[in-house]
Amino acid sequence: MLKTQFALSTIVASLVLAGCASVGPDYQRPQLDVPAKLAVSGATTKTDFVEWWSTFRDPVLLELIQEAAKNNQDLLLAAGRIEEARALAVGAKSNRYPSVDATLSGSKVRTSENAGKLASGANPVSKDFQLGLTASYEVDFWGKLSRADEAAKARLFAQEYNRTTVQTSLFSNLAQSYFALRAADAQLALAQSTYQTRVENLRLQQKRFASGATGELDLHQAESEAAAAEVSVSQAKLAVSNLESAIAVLLGRSPAAVAQPVIARGKDIQALYQHLSLPADLPSDVLNRRPDILAAEQTLIAANADIGQAKAAYFPSLKLTTGIGYESRVFKDLVDPTSLLWNLGANLVQPVFRAGAIGAVVSGAEARKTQATAQYVQAVQGAFRDVHDALSSAESNEQIYRANQKRVKALKDSQRLAELRYKNGYSSYLEVLNAQRDLAAVETALIDTQRAHLSAVVSLYKAVGGGWEVKAISQ
Repeated sequence: MLKTQFALSTIVASLVLAGCASVGPDYQRPQLDVPAKLAVSGATTKTDFVEWWSTFRDPVLLELIQEAAKNNQDLLLAAGRIEEARALAVGAKSNRYPSVDATLSGSKVRTSENAGKLASGANPVSKDFQLGLTASYEVDFWGKLSRADEAAKARLFAQEYNRTTVQTSLFSNLAQSYFALRAADAQLALAQSTYQTRVENLRLQQKRFASGATGELDLHQAESEAAAAEVSVSQAKLAVSNLESAIAVLLGRSPAAVAQPVIARGKDIQALYQHLSLPADLPSDVLNRRPDILAAEQTLIAANADIGQAKAAYFPSLKLTTGIGYESRVFKDLVDPTSLLWNLGANLVQPVFRAGAIGAVVSGAEARKTQATAQYVQAVQGAFRDVHDALSSAESNEQIYRANQKRVKALKDSQRLAELRYKNGYSSYLEVLNAQRDLAAVETALIDTQRAHLSAVVSLYKAVGGGWEVKAISQ
């Protein structure tokens, strides 16, 4: 008997000592080769702001972003996922504490008088009443419950970062759509102006043709150009209409408002372009706060914790149970001191044979960690690629814009000279039309370059997680 007690004491002491550490690997962030700084050319501002949209100084853009932050359905969906993850985290944490239940029960049983179970003259009908508390607690020797708690918290953080990713993407897409709308408005105004010019040219050619001053070829060319300009106006109106409905969806407006969108306008594309700016210095560690990278890392932390939780199944589990209460055959004597009862218990279980089930769970957890590691590395790679592409696009569009400005100036001079040569009879009307077409095409390209440059800068904001300033995210 003494040997048995000593053996049990030794087992319990060993389990207590083993409980000092959790099984499974401790998390370590993957080591990646990253540059110290991100190359920025043409920088104009300090790295001291977060709400990047305020730099464009357009109150309408600010109002649209505020509206989207309140009503966008993707944000509401992300918020719901956070609440779900929070509930799961609370549930995982609760498993680390004892569970206590209050019980109250009553029963009435009639025993067969012919079964030989009753004493002579005993009443076959009996009653039983119970009132008490029961508690159970699993001792977390191997860190199974703490690892589960760690994984649930990491997944909650991941969902919170995912919501930030959704918000960053939403604000970026909204700003880019707004810039595209203002560019489309400018394209529409240019198309309408071109159309009016082509109509005036057609009227002039009709008069000249009627007076015999010009031939039928010039008249038909003028008719063709006027029709082409009318097509451009219709196409520009369609682009504006489609962008308005797209913005209405991003704003989270009602289906009726999406069907008939009314989008406010602020500064025109030229004024917005004047406020375009890039950071003067951009350290690469600014990407450490990019929400999709943070979410990927939290997913990796959760996968790492899952391995420890799975490996804990190899080891013994100890559950403690206790109960205290009252039991009586007569209800009025239920809380009498003589009705008191209590119990203490312990249950130690060591898996012996599971046909590889535990090993399969561990292998699955390790495979998920491998996947999570790859996804984390891909997130970091994607972040640096996004920054590279956004910077390259911004630099390229700036060069294209300057070149197109030179082309516009040159083509305006060419058009003026072509019109003068035509009026003096030194060239055909086709030369005037070519000059007008070339100028209109470059002016259209200039507007599109402004839009693309603005879009590239917004893409850079998005690539670094929504701004330049690094802000700590509390956990």
